[in-house]
Amino acid sequence: MPDINVDQVDWEKVDGLVPAVIQNVNNGHVLMLGYMNQAALSHTINSGKVTFFSRSKNRLWTKGETSGNWIDYVRGEIDCDADTILIQARPHGPVCHTGSISCFNDVAPDNTQFLGRLGLLIAERHAALPAGSYTTSLFANGKARIAQKVGEEGVELALALIKDNQTEITNEAADLLFHIMVLLQDAGLKLGDVIEVLEERHR
Repeated sequence: MPDINVDQVDWEKVDGLVPAVIQNVNNGHVLMLGYMNQAALSHTINSGKVTFFSRSKNRLWTKGETSGNWIDYVRGEIDCDADTILIQARPHGPVCHTGSISCFNDVAPDNTQFLGRLGLLIAERHAALPAGSYTTSLFANGKARIAQKVGEEGVELALALIKDNQTEITNEAADLLFHIMVLLQDAGLKLGDVIEVLEERHR
């Protein structure tokens, strides 16, 4: 995963202060925009708490130091011009002083972005085959076992629907989707390839 090297930011270009976009790592929701100098960015990385340079207070300011609504630093990236920072973070409570989740809006993206991260994890399991992993056991047992599991989970999902049990439906749908993603990985494909087909059909 990308992470920030403080020395790679072009601090001189921006008079020592760069905009920092804070994004919820779990769902991609843009939470706020603040400004960081080199000390604020270093403190953010070292402390694990997102810290800005407050232009009004003229000092470092850690988000949550008054409200307790900290923002945990996960990782960061520098843009192509080296004068803007994107911070992936986990908020603890509302981010905006108004009590809203975000300083922009409270409409978070849906959580389907998690599927991209899950796909990367499945690909890593396929490449490394770490011992003790259920995903590894599927790949190790070959295509027939993977195909069998997809079939079994599909039947279990259908039965859950007949029983009209929402908890079972969501659990079995999760199992089926996971095994479909394993099948796609084994076939040299990814979920995005399937989405492209759906998008083309929609057009």
